[in-house]
Amino acid sequence: MAKIEKESHRQVAFSKRRAGLFKKASELCTLCGVEVAIIVFSLAKKPFSFGHPSVYSVLDRYRNNTSFQQQSQPMENTATRSELSLVLSQVEEEKKKGEEMRKASEMAKWSVDEMSLLQLQEMRYALEELRNTMVFFDSIPPPSYMNPMSTGFSCIYNSSYVHASS
Repeated sequence: MAKIEKESHRQVAFSKRRAGLFKKASELCTLCGVEVAIIVFSLAKKPFSFGHPSVYSVLDRYRNNTSFQQQSQPMENTATRSELSLVLSQVEEEKKKGEEMRKASEMAKWSVDEMSLLQLQEMRYALEELRNTMVFFDSIPPPSYMNPMSTGFSCIYNSSYVHASS
């Protein structure tokens, strides 16, 4: 296996594999009656999550497992919860934006040649806003739990991997 070199192909592969991962997690929940939480960040640092019954409940249950806590490093509960809340709110915002974009693309069946001057000006404004939003998101550093040297989710996942393999 090797990294996909072309960025557009890599983005398509990410979208399809993310959807497949979430589908498999959903099937695991349905077939086996388990609880699952998955958080994935795209190359553009956009968060995507899946949780059954919810990401919050699964992570809380995971952190409260006493046998795991004896083997893991202590975590700052309030900092972790606030970072998780931020990520989940970003996920919800992205879902809403995606739905708005889908609706807008369905409505935008006319050509630019058929648009009035007012419609063209509104479209220009919307595109400039989109560009400004994208520039803003590119300037935001990743959350601290994305740094493996910090405390937070990376410790949970690293510890769970060690715990599961021992």
